[in-house]
Amino acid sequence: MSDVIACIDGTSLSTAVSDAAAWAALRLDAPLQLLHVLDRAESPTPHDLSGSIGFDSRELLLQELAALDEKRGKIALEQGRLMLEAAAARAVADGVTAPQQRQRHGDLIETLVEQEQSTRLLVMGKHDHHLHRHIGSRLESVVRTLHAPILVTPPTFQPPQRVMIAFDGSTTSRKAVDRVAGSPLLRGLPVHLVMVAADTPAHHNQLAWARHTLEANEVSVTTALVPGEVERALCDYRQQQGVDLMVMGAYGHSVIRRFLVGSTTTNMIRDATIPVLLLR
Repeated sequence: MSDVIACIDGTSLSTAVSDAAAWAALRLDAPLQLLHVLDRAESPTPHDLSGSIGFDSRELLLQELAALDEKRGKIALEQGRLMLEAAAARAVADGVTAPQQRQRHGDLIETLVEQEQSTRLLVMGKHDHHLHRHIGSRLESVVRTLHAPILVTPPTFQPPQRVMIAFDGSTTSRKAVDRVAGSPLLRGLPVHLVMVAADTPAHHNQLAWARHTLEANEVSVTTALVPGEVERALCDYRQQQGVDLMVMGAYGHSVIRRFLVGSTTTNMIRDATIPVLLLR
C-alpha cells in the first residue's frame, strides 16, 4: 500500500481534507493523490419527456435536451478539475511535492474499492447532515466497505498534538493498537489509551498489553480506565485532556446489531469535533 488518497468534493470541507491529507502524506512519506469522483447519483440524468410532447416536436426537443445534459456533464467535469487544481495548490503550499490529481466519473465506493490495494490512508470530510444514527450515510458505507485506514476530518484541520485511542480489548481495537504502534503517522505524539469499563483485573491486563505494545515502539502512553457510558465518557475525557485526534476500531459488530441498537462508531464520528482515524 502506498498512496494517501484525499476525496475532494468541492464543498467547504475540501480545504480541511486537503490539509489533513497533506499532513498525513508528509508524516507517512507517501505520495498524495487528490481524487474527485463525479458520482452517478450527482450526475445529470438524461431527460425523457417523450410521452408528454407532441410527435412533430418530439425529436427536436429530445435533441436539445440531450445537448443540454451533455453540456451540464462537461461543466461538472470542469468544475471538478478546478477543485483538484485548488486542492493541489494548497497541498503544495503545505509542503507536498507533486500531488497527483485524478478525476473519475462513476460510483465513489466502486472507485475506492478499485484503488484499495494501493491505498495507505483514505481522507474524507465529515458532512454532518449525511450522518444518521442508523443505516444511510455514504461515509458510513465507505468505512464499512473498505479495509484501509480512514481519516475523517471536520470542517477545519490542525495537525494534532495529542492522540486518544478508544480501546475496549476487542480484536478490532487490538489491531488498531498494533497499527498505531507500527506506523509513523502518529510517531512522537503523546497517546492517551482509554478504556471505558469496570475496574477489574481483566481490564487492567488488557490495558497493560496495549500499553506494552505501544511503548515497545517508543510511543509515549498514558492509560485510563474510566467508568460510564462509552460515548459520553470518551467525549468527556477528550475534552478534559485536550485531545485533538481520536483513533478507534471501526464497526466491530454486525449490521443487524447496529440496526437494532445503533453503532458506537457512527455516533462517535457524528458527534466528534476533531479528526477521527478509523482502523479495521
